Amino acid sequence: MEGEKRPAPYEGLFADGHLVLWTLCSVLLPVFITFWCSLQRSRRQLHRRDIFRKSKHGWRDTDLFSHPTYCCVCAQHILQGAFCDCCGLRVDEGCLKKADKRFHCKEIMLKNDSKALDAMHHHWIRGNVPLCSYCVVCKQQCGSQPKLCDYRCIWCQKTVHDECMKNSLKNEQCDFGEFKNLIIPPSYLTSINQMRKDKKTDYAVLASKLGKQWTPLIILANSRSGTNMGEGLLGEFRILLNPVQVFDVTKTPPVKALQLCTLLPYYSARVLVCGGDGTVGWVLDAVDEMKIKGQEKYIPQVAVLPLGTGNDLSNTLGWGTGYAGEIPVAQVLRNVMEADGVKLDRWKVQVTNKGYYNLRKLKEFTMNNYFSVGPDALMALNFHAHREKAPSLFSSRILNKAVYLFYGTKDCLVQECKDLNKKVELELDGERVELPNLEGIIVLNIGYWGGGCRLWEGMGDETYPLARHDDGLLEVVGVYGSFHCAQIQVKLANPFRIGQAHTVRLILKCSMMPMQVDGEPWAQGPCTVTITHKTHALMLYFSGEQTDDDISSTSDPEDTKETEGSGQRKKRKEKEVTGLKLDGSPTSLLIKRQCQQFKKMY
Repeated sequence: MEGEKRPAPYEGLFADGHLVLWTLCSVLLPVFITFWCSLQRSRRQLHRRDIFRKSKHGWRDTDLFSHPTYCCVCAQHILQGAFCDCCGLRVDEGCLKKADKRFHCKEIMLKNDSKALDAMHHHWIRGNVPLCSYCVVCKQQCGSQPKLCDYRCIWCQKTVHDECMKNSLKNEQCDFGEFKNLIIPPSYLTSINQMRKDKKTDYAVLASKLGKQWTPLIILANSRSGTNMGEGLLGEFRILLNPVQVFDVTKTPPVKALQLCTLLPYYSARVLVCGGDGTVGWVLDAVDEMKIKGQEKYIPQVAVLPLGTGNDLSNTLGWGTGYAGEIPVAQVLRNVMEADGVKLDRWKVQVTNKGYYNLRKLKEFTMNNYFSVGPDALMALNFHAHREKAPSLFSSRILNKAVYLFYGTKDCLVQECKDLNKKVELELDGERVELPNLEGIIVLNIGYWGGGCRLWEGMGDETYPLARHDDGLLEVVGVYGSFHCAQIQVKLANPFRIGQAHTVRLILKCSMMPMQVDGEPWAQGPCTVTITHKTHALMLYFSGEQTDDDISSTSDPEDTKETEGSGQRKKRKEKEVTGLKLDGSPTSLLIKRQCQQFKKMY
């Protein structure tokens, strides 16, 4: 035993050192590789962003999983690359510089001032043509082969096979296709620029060459509205139209964007607002500023593509309750071309705080949809407060409505707005109105309320004049609580109809109450609210989106509307209103009848 050799101390230390070294390598090497990969990725991103910033193309990131396509330079599958949301060009990440040098994007203005308006040639881009597109020569389907093939004109959207492409077709003049009456041609802007240098402003001569049907369309999209679809819609509209016509209102305010109307002929421009009712109100305020500047002749007609949560104004004008991509953007443009012009009343809401020594300024709002005090304003106030704290959680329309349902259920139990009739005084056209035990009062300008409910017409066999948005009248109704609001929305109850008036005055005598104007809520102390007519807005009404309820409720009046003139319609409306108009005894009879109906219902 004593003769056995013992290992030297340094040999054990050497073995332990090897173990420590291998342990450090096994730990640090993956960390180093991960760090190196992230560094390279960040460098590539910075390089790509630098190319994006300097390029004339409107590049957006794309990959194999988001949209399988082929590179227009190397003709290979795009694993990681970019696409231009103006011309539709798609390239791999390594081919970005080559694509910038080889391919030109859409020109919003022509460089040569001597070109005529009708001298625009096709701008062909090879490959990645839309599905179900057909060749203009042989009428067969294009883009059906699994490779980079066929051509598409980025202005008129015509497609043609590789073998059908001829020299004559390459040199053919482009007519801008189906949407030529909506597109502002680059040559038109070039001519306008030259006329402004010569200090000429007669643009009608240029417009006459484009035809009498030319009604250029300006797109104003809110990329933050509703389900955040605005960013994708901006790119689709830039592909179909001139990019100079498409604006993101979060980057370019409507006041600046609408100055493009001053370069167009009188009364010719149209505007498509992609957003919620708040975005529409923002655009209409910008239109009112054009009136103040003396630009009445350039005021456009406004259409709506609903991206918000409520979208009651959009629903009233026939554009639907919400857009989720169910119809292509091209069909949206067709609907705009078919829409008819109507007027929309806009109202001034003045909120004067109680007391002579209050130094706060007078609050003034512009109302397009409705004003309310009570449970629906309370739900909107709670929703707005939580959305301000965590906006990323409120990007789904379904989730937003679920949150509204939660706060409505909570208010059914708490009843924070009870005994409203003891706290407020209501005057319609200067006449004091006695109120029953209500929890909320809603003043309507449009037919829809609460995300698609026809509040004034209600349900049942009772006949009430239809709520119109261009008659200079407001409809005033009351609700008995959050549960009553829910019953109205599912057509199990009617509101308490108070009456119609040209001027509404509401006096809040005590306590704090929630109020809202077009979905903008706030908590208000004792005050006086006065609602008076402000102006009219020119809107576009699309009749192709009527629901069954709309058709049934408007069948009789619309039949007479087609045969009557404007003067006859006005007289008929006045006759309808006199049965419910507040002139002494009819007011008390109307309120008594509503109380009797409510007692029977419950």
